Amino acid sequence: MTLATFIVLGLTAGSFAGWQWWTATRAVASYDPWFASYVDVTATPSYAFESPTTTARKNVVLSFIVAATDDPCEPTWGTAYSLDEASASLDLDRRLARLSQLGGHATISFGGAINDELATGCSNTAKLAQAYTTVIDRYQTSNIDLDIENTALSDSAAGERRAAAIKTVQDEQAAAGKPLVVWLTLPVAPHGLTGDGKRAVEQLLAAGVDLAGVNVMTMEYGESKKLTASMADASIDALNATHAQLAALNSAAGIAMTDADLWSRIGATPMIGQNGTVDEVFGLADARTLNAFAQDKQLGRMSMWSLNRDRACSPNYVDIKQVSDACSGVDQNDQSFSDVLGAKFTAIPGSAPPLTGAADAALKPQATTAPVAIIKDNPLTSPYPIWSADTTYAKNTKVVRNSNVYETKWWSLGDIPDNAALQAFETPWELVGPVMATDTPQVQILLPEGSYANWSPTKIYEATERVLLAGVPYQSKWWNQAASPSATALNGETGPWRLLTAAEVTEKLAQQ
Repeated sequence: MTLATFIVLGLTAGSFAGWQWWTATRAVASYDPWFASYVDVTATPSYAFESPTTTARKNVVLSFIVAATDDPCEPTWGTAYSLDEASASLDLDRRLARLSQLGGHATISFGGAINDELATGCSNTAKLAQAYTTVIDRYQTSNIDLDIENTALSDSAAGERRAAAIKTVQDEQAAAGKPLVVWLTLPVAPHGLTGDGKRAVEQLLAAGVDLAGVNVMTMEYGESKKLTASMADASIDALNATHAQLAALNSAAGIAMTDADLWSRIGATPMIGQNGTVDEVFGLADARTLNAFAQDKQLGRMSMWSLNRDRACSPNYVDIKQVSDACSGVDQNDQSFSDVLGAKFTAIPGSAPPLTGAADAALKPQATTAPVAIIKDNPLTSPYPIWSADTTYAKNTKVVRNSNVYETKWWSLGDIPDNAALQAFETPWELVGPVMATDTPQVQILLPEGSYANWSPTKIYEATERVLLAGVPYQSKWWNQAASPSATALNGETGPWRLLTAAEVTEKLAQQ
């Protein structure tokens, strides 16, 4: 009997036969579990994942790739940016290259709680596979996360398409010498996975996907959590229940699997601090308890939602029971959830339990992205102006210096961006990442006549008013008169005018 035939027969009998395929192709787990926090790529303010401040922040799960609103087979970042737009507006490709230089690793997550996961609307399996491949190849990742929730989880047909497409992608990546590790992230309750969640796992395994593990979202329990239970207790109950479910399904199919093997294929992702349910708060004590449990069981993965939120809220943020995407809503006492949850997790994401047999060589994961080629500074090809000691740079201005891109934190004149003698708090420059071989030269963006009124030396301008001068758009920072925008926009914080950003110019052009 062939493996494929066995799986089909097992599913027909109502058993969880995918687990037999999973077990048969893997050895008992003996590897280092990994930690990586989710980062909301499109959140404002943007989180600088490319500049990790601790070891626990070096590995990230970038979220979320979803379908475009006008094309269900086109991948976007949260519908807000196409892949090219994310590169132009967020410098995402460059920031990923910088993270790789520092030894960090980025997992790319598809799906999430809102918007449409690609398989939900993209009904053509070949196009769906190409959409996944486009993202994987663009960001050179060896590890992806399928975060399947809500309608994407209940849609069985979408699950079948997703499974078939991921199998195709995984096979093609392996054939190209780029093995792909796939994790499935699912909602969970203290009593375990839902029926839809179990079906999602079954569909992937039945399609032949080499699934590294199932990561459960230990958060937002609602009425399923006992009122007297802490968030850590509820999360541990959820993990134990998930483990028991998988063990029972495995046993029903006549498969022997050790507890350790099962635990190594389970991950946990709490929502740090204030959860959406008002009385659900995951504090630092919960984090320590959950980490201890994970270490005891040798959980295969730990993540958290999210690095954007891993800090206490400002005193100006009044209602801390209202979930913020920029702070946790709890007093962290100068500690970070990432350090607590990530303690003793040492492996690089993208690694999976060791494999045996002929497939070994093809399925070993890539640890990091290939080194970034050094690009010589060239004003004709540079993505930003080459830094000059004689030029005044306003805040948030990007330049190129010695094959790297830097951005000003405040205005600067004569400050060398890569001055090795200065500490981060002393220099006005922040490293964004390397110049890329795929960069295109920056072009001065002008707006057509009539986009804004032309500047007049006799007119009094109030704050936020916009004008054109020789086609170049400017915005007034405060009340002024007779101050030429072209002469004052580069006067750092002291000038009354600033240039419009590329994003603002692009937005204006789109409105015309």
